Amino acid sequence: MRLIDTHCHLYVEEFEADVKEVVEAAQSAGVQRIYLPAIDSAEHEALLKLEEVYPGYCIAMMGLHPCYVKENYEEELRKVEDWLAKRPFAAVGEIGLDFYWDRNYDQQQYEAFRRQLELAKHYKIPVSIHSRNSTLECIKEVKAQQDGGLSGVFHCFGGSYELAKEVVKLGFYLGIGGVVTYKKAGLPEVLKHIPMEHIVLETDAPYLSPVPYRGKRNQPSYLLPIAEKLAEVYEISIEEIGEITTANANRLFQYQP
Repeated sequence: MRLIDTHCHLYVEEFEADVKEVVEAAQSAGVQRIYLPAIDSAEHEALLKLEEVYPGYCIAMMGLHPCYVKENYEEELRKVEDWLAKRPFAAVGEIGLDFYWDRNYDQQQYEAFRRQLELAKHYKIPVSIHSRNSTLECIKEVKAQQDGGLSGVFHCFGGSYELAKEVVKLGFYLGIGGVVTYKKAGLPEVLKHIPMEHIVLETDAPYLSPVPYRGKRNQPSYLLPIAEKLAEVYEISIEEIGEITTANANRLFQYQP
């Protein structure tokens, strides 16, 4: 089994006590690589330390998460820019828009998103897009800048078939995680009409655990029930799901130290 977790916050405090065991469980489950999206500068030290401890296995992105776009977003963006100028990263992420938690910084979120899309084009690396309650708006922003120089993934995709088609048209991947296992999500019906070549796997750990672990802390080894559900949706073996999504992830993330 070969799996890649394309979106996992393994460096946050929920994993401080047992990260070694969590990584070992992931390796036993066939997880060959874990990509780490950034949140904001408060987490940079922990993010980069984990990458240092597991070189070539845990791989960092750099970006400003939309939920952390506040009054000081200019300062935070400068730190993102400084890090991207210092060394290679797998992607600019996670970036995007979040219209679920707080609508007081919508304009600042748009500004941060646009500037980080430009950074991705400048450094010729993909983006990892957070689009909670804002998938259509994120699609419009990517479309406005898509000149062939943008690539990436709409992480934690849970939208309609129409939105999925728009993402695919942009040349982007759908990041599929635990939501696909939820009874009321409706995502399996959407995915039946989307070829596997446009899908990558993710956990978004410690959040959004798949069934049968829903309500517990998520972790990279829980890619297995996600892959099992996709095998059911596409009527192919779980091994094939692993091979196809791993190949997709390798195409998406060219930087693999």
